[in-house]
Amino acid sequence: MLKGDGRLGHDLDPDDRAPRDACGVFGVWAPGEEVSKLTYYGLYALQHRGQESAGIAVSEGNRILVYKDMGLVAQVFDESVLGTLRGHLAIGHCRYSTTGSSVWENAQPTLSSTDVGGLALAHNGNLINTPELAQRLTPGATRATTDTEVLTSLLAQDRSRSVEEAAAELLPQVKGAYSLVFMDETTLYAARDPQGIRPLVLGRLERGWVVASETAALDIVGATFVREIEPGELLTIDERGVRSRRFALAEPKGCLFEYVYLARPDTTIAGRGVQVTRVEVGRVLAREHPVEADLVIPTPESGTPAAVGYAEESGIPYGQGLVKNSYVGRTFIQPSQTIRQLGIRLKLNPLREVVQGKRLVVVDDSIVRGNTQRAIVKMLREAGAREVHVRISSPPVAWPCFYGIDFATRAELIAGSLSVEEIRASLGADSLGYISLEGLTKATTIPASRLCMACFDGSYPIPIDQDNVGKFVLESKA
Repeated sequence: MLKGDGRLGHDLDPDDRAPRDACGVFGVWAPGEEVSKLTYYGLYALQHRGQESAGIAVSEGNRILVYKDMGLVAQVFDESVLGTLRGHLAIGHCRYSTTGSSVWENAQPTLSSTDVGGLALAHNGNLINTPELAQRLTPGATRATTDTEVLTSLLAQDRSRSVEEAAAELLPQVKGAYSLVFMDETTLYAARDPQGIRPLVLGRLERGWVVASETAALDIVGATFVREIEPGELLTIDERGVRSRRFALAEPKGCLFEYVYLARPDTTIAGRGVQVTRVEVGRVLAREHPVEADLVIPTPESGTPAAVGYAEESGIPYGQGLVKNSYVGRTFIQPSQTIRQLGIRLKLNPLREVVQGKRLVVVDDSIVRGNTQRAIVKMLREAGAREVHVRISSPPVAWPCFYGIDFATRAELIAGSLSVEEIRASLGADSLGYISLEGLTKATTIPASRLCMACFDGSYPIPIDQDNVGKFVLESKA
């Protein structure tokens, strides 16, 4: 049962929720350390990647114990729970569902037990050949409806050989995006798909090793960044240290949207801080779409770094024109119709004295369906803004993602059917400018050939079978 946290909130407009990442994963091998607490803090640092459920698996060398529940990390775990999770290695997961419903059975880590031992696994990403993989399972082997459960069962199905050998054979046959942490009773494993679509990094503790979705999680637990886990690489971590083996040739296609929205600003990707990249994106945006205005304001907090860059490049003063209610999160009390009509004001409210009579540049990171931006434009005009110019630090999101971001379908994406001018008119803005795909890519300093930008250009690096993808693909076949 999901425990309430006393906070008012919801996706205030359920028809215009932000893009969501699949999950955050964390793993630690550290004898003598409180691995469950390290994992808790690691997941806390990755909470932005998934808020539906959280879980930790831990082993003291003889058995794996898993504790998971629906809700945020701080809702699921407390001191008494963490005190029961003792061992020398652990993995953890915070989830947003991209395959399978948001129910307890699909929370992670998943666990598969056999006569010779157990296997727990946590997954960030989304597979695109899940039905094909599921056909290899013994009938009735799994009740869950996720690609992660399928992977776990396949890895545990043949325990006549080591987990490492089973993974090295299975992973080349798995298609899609996956950054994995998994474990048996004694050993921690990590693997990343050959395209490296989702991030995964290795860190060093004084008495052990850490694997995490983002470098920010390493910082939180006091681990030193060692390197990114390479696309197509499998790591095995135990008392002998870290061993690496290749299960596939690397064909790097890192997710461009990590730079726009998904990653924390204090995370480093490919040796460069995300905050630095986002500020540079704002500078490029100002050069590509200049406008005469009095004030640059962000949509908090998603638009803040790019708004800083836009202001620096344009010379237009930067200010806070919108106040965010930090306590708006998930709620289990549905808003009444009266409250629902207030819409975005539960989450954002304008500073009337700041925006009144001003020509505003409003910077945000993306537009999905457009309802939120439309409400912001209206709100600012009602507060007395003279002009509202919207600037977006990503190109139009016109295509769905099948690799671990739960975007809307193409028909639901406003840029999937409308031109930029039509979107501007729909928002009620005086002007609208998106950064170009070339400009965004250049700001990352990563070659375009090493990036996945399918949500912007519709070019999918791993071919998609439209009949075998979708959030409920396994449920529909059940």
